[in-house]
Amino acid sequence: MGIDRDVRRAVFLDRDGVINRAVVRDGRPYPPASEAELDVLPGVPEALGRLRDAGFRLVVVTNQPDVARGTQRREVIDRMHRRLAAELPIDEFRVCDHDDGDRCGCRKPNPGMLEAAARDAGLSLADSFMVGDRWRDIEAGRRAGCAAVFIDRGYDERRPDRPDAIVGSLPEAVDWILNRSGSTC
Repeated sequence: MGIDRDVRRAVFLDRDGVINRAVVRDGRPYPPASEAELDVLPGVPEALGRLRDAGFRLVVVTNQPDVARGTQRREVIDRMHRRLAAELPIDEFRVCDHDDGDRCGCRKPNPGMLEAAARDAGLSLADSFMVGDRWRDIEAGRRAGCAAVFIDRGYDERRPDRPDAIVGSLPEAVDWILNRSGSTC
């Protein structure tokens, strides 16, 4: 199966636990509180480069409810994203800074961030992938119509229902995506 270069494809990526190390407390993942705590995981730059070389648009879609909760400032998140954009081949960052009680359509597991990114960039969701380390990521990908790849970090929380693949790292997810999409990079 060859690659149709006319199809605009993306890999949607959760941030914490996928691109950078999550802060794990009592078995649950949390975002880094500051730019100083932001630590890109091993193999991520190379893995993202392989996706870029295969023609995928790379879009980070991240829930950051600590903004709504008043324990994080949006400026700090924006600084982290500027740093990640300078270090990694990421095309776009989409952030939901609402909490569950806000009932917004962008907060994962809702697919709003993925759908908006696809609409704005003319992407085919059916030819795209979602990579995440929590059930909300996988559910958002499934609701958007993407193949969903779960990075199992062994958190002590709800597991996703029926991900298309379960892997241990972003480089493993990229291997699966490239194999599934017929890419050779």
